[in-house]
Amino acid sequence: MLMLVALSAFTAQAQVYLDSAEVARIQQGAPQNIAPPTEEVSTDNDEEGEAAILPFQNDSRLSWQENIKVHLDGILQTDIATTMQIGVMVWDLSEDKLIYGFNERTHLRPASTMKCITAITALHRLGSNYNYRTNIYYTGTIDDSTKVLNGDIYCVGGMDPMISNSDITAIARTIKDLGINRINGSIYADLSFKDKEELGSGWCWDDKNPRLLPLLLGKSNNFAGALHRQLREQGIDTDGITGERTLPANATLITTCTHSIGEVMQDMMKKSDNLYAESMFYQLAAANGGKWNSAKQARNEVNALIRQLGLSPSNYHIADGSGLSLYNYVSAELEVQLLRYAYTQSDIYNTLLPTLPIAGVDGTLKRRMRHTPAQGNVRAKTGTLFGVSSLAGYLTASNGHRLCFAVIVNGGMSQGPMRNLQNKICVALSQ
Repeated sequence: MLMLVALSAFTAQAQVYLDSAEVARIQQGAPQNIAPPTEEVSTDNDEEGEAAILPFQNDSRLSWQENIKVHLDGILQTDIATTMQIGVMVWDLSEDKLIYGFNERTHLRPASTMKCITAITALHRLGSNYNYRTNIYYTGTIDDSTKVLNGDIYCVGGMDPMISNSDITAIARTIKDLGINRINGSIYADLSFKDKEELGSGWCWDDKNPRLLPLLLGKSNNFAGALHRQLREQGIDTDGITGERTLPANATLITTCTHSIGEVMQDMMKKSDNLYAESMFYQLAAANGGKWNSAKQARNEVNALIRQLGLSPSNYHIADGSGLSLYNYVSAELEVQLLRYAYTQSDIYNTLLPTLPIAGVDGTLKRRMRHTPAQGNVRAKTGTLFGVSSLAGYLTASNGHRLCFAVIVNGGMSQGPMRNLQNKICVALSQ
């Protein structure tokens, strides 16, 4: 942990501790050896630059909302804030009204709060009962006397990132249960669920980015090979090849492996898993049931919801589903209006809320805002890229009102000051 030095409060109503080392880095420029963080769980150090936060002092002569404005104005009117671009919006869901805005329409890179946009759009378009599907077929005929399949096995991918070795084992057992002891044919992967682009638009070439493949085993593309090996372990001889081929029209369904959208959303949001987010983005792309679906089709679905909310898609640029892209540009207003919409739709809200990290408890917020009124209260998605830090989600205010909020910060040379600003806003709203 860094040594923390208390600086004087910026207002009488909002006394805080800041990390002077982080301030110096912002004012003087970051060291040359700073490595750009990505939204991978292993590198998203949510303790970096964490500073203690003193309670905010309310003025008894002011209303609750007036005190909130004083506190947030004090947080944002600092030397640190002048070196960065900051967008903030807070909405009172209980009274359905705006209670605070600061550059809320400024176009900013959201990092992984982009996952909120993807999740809410997916729940809106696909529904909370939607399932990812991986279908297994065979062609040809099964000779009952010899227990031989004279044909091929086809594995039709649906870009399910949760497929595991136990799923492969279950599929192999189902094939064996058909009475098959030998396959005179091959095992093919049908990859027509999405286009052949393996990286997202605007992704940095030197990041450790996931490959966007429609047939996955965990995070690898070894589904067909793993099934081939498991069939042999189940006592099924197969001498054919493993390859890629589109499913023919006369194939017979053997089994379907499914995982629910809620299951996928857990790791996508709690751990900020980029592959899970991109898999959900492509579920949107495939919403109309076509083949070789593209990111453009997913963007069209997001833009349709933006339009439904009364905002203009032309004011934003949606590049991917995870927030990895340098081309994403949204606003705090857009994120808040989507969170507000989700709150009004019980099926969306009840699926989304449990997936959001909880301050001081779990996910990417596990070590943030501990020992403050925000701990256990704030449920929000983090966002982390080099020069970008964001936070968007829900909390309950001290007056019992339910709030949603978004804080997007661009231009910080290290994560500490940006996260501390978000933390202070959340504490001010919570106490």
